[in-house]
Amino acid sequence: MLDTNQIAAAARVLTEHWHAGTKLGALDGAIRPRDRAEGYAVQAELEKTSREKLFGWKIAATSAAGQKHINVAGPLAGRILAETVIADGGTASMKGIEMRVGEPEFAFRMARDLAPRATPYSVRDVLEAAGTLHPAIEIPDSRFADFVSAGEAQLIADNACAHLFVLGPATSADWRAIDLVEERPTITLRGERYVGHGKNVLGDPLIALTWCANELRALGLTLRAGEVVTTGTCHPPLPIAAGDMFAADFGAIGKVSVKFA
Repeated sequence: MLDTNQIAAAARVLTEHWHAGTKLGALDGAIRPRDRAEGYAVQAELEKTSREKLFGWKIAATSAAGQKHINVAGPLAGRILAETVIADGGTASMKGIEMRVGEPEFAFRMARDLAPRATPYSVRDVLEAAGTLHPAIEIPDSRFADFVSAGEAQLIADNACAHLFVLGPATSADWRAIDLVEERPTITLRGERYVGHGKNVLGDPLIALTWCANELRALGLTLRAGEVVTTGTCHPPLPIAAGDMFAADFGAIGKVSVKFA
């Protein structure tokens, strides 16, 4: 297991590349995480670089397309730092972004804590703890030049490819009565129209939300009231470029958009 100094060193390297907008090939072997636990230990250090309260959590690779995009077998959790959040309708900088994709997502803000416990949380448990549902857009990126071959442990350390995040307004609809599996958000980009599908998110966005709660539970972490969880893309990642406007219409759930400079 990496010791505290090695974990801190790995986090420092990733943070420096994140702030500089630069990429690295791989973490040095002496500080490279070798499994999920070590990856999450490094990621936890990244949170300490933020001066603000943790905004929430993202889930990477909840769809087959997302898993293929970063070459992993299943989902990864990452932290959404407050300074990475862009206002709905705002402008995102393309500086340093290599992935250059946008992802339409279902996001939930929690109404009460889900603390670590011995038994897994059920979908019902998590649904009862959720407060509001929001349309959202994630703009992921990696600090690794070749993120496809970086591997699961390094990508978790790299905050599960978290980069920028746009949260739309809470829906006024009775979202608990909506079958999110069959929701089909419409994305407009460069005059083209794309249609997502709720079932692409681990089969159901609520299952993805429950996965996140249980991933944190297993790590001994509390999913806290007020934190947002964005559940992963409901459409294969869409290429973006400077000058684009990415708009996602989730029907009754609401709309969200972001421009790229």
